[in-house]
Amino acid sequence: MTVVAMRLSAPTLRLLAAARAALREADRAETPAERFATAHLAALRSAAAVLADRARPSDARSRRPTSAWVLLTAVAPELGEWAAYFAAGADKRAAALAGLRTAVTAREADDLLRDARTFLALVETTLGLLPTERAG
Repeated sequence: MTVVAMRLSAPTLRLLAAARAALREADRAETPAERFATAHLAALRSAAAVLADRARPSDARSRRPTSAWVLLTAVAPELGEWAAYFAAGADKRAAALAGLRTAVTAREADDLLRDARTFLALVETTLGLLPTERAG
């Protein structure tokens, strides 16, 4: 591990590892609904890694619950378009998790998996990790 990776907290590194594990699980998913839900979870864990690295307790204080995607936009505005994209897929993820096999198509699941993989790579770069520093 290099000095750059060492500056990241253990929770941040665990969330990045969990995101990579979710992507591997999505690759093995048997149905589009499973693939979509697991890829969306990978994106959520990627976002959580940024929040673990950048958010402060005062960022989460509000009268109403706030989604990770809203918080991500607040602490990492450069990831705002990605946050909006994944937030828009939250209802489909919920439907997929509820067992609705027709919630998503194979194409939608494949697209989201590809996008979640791209998002994780962007998050790792944003956090200062280089490709050679990534651990599986």
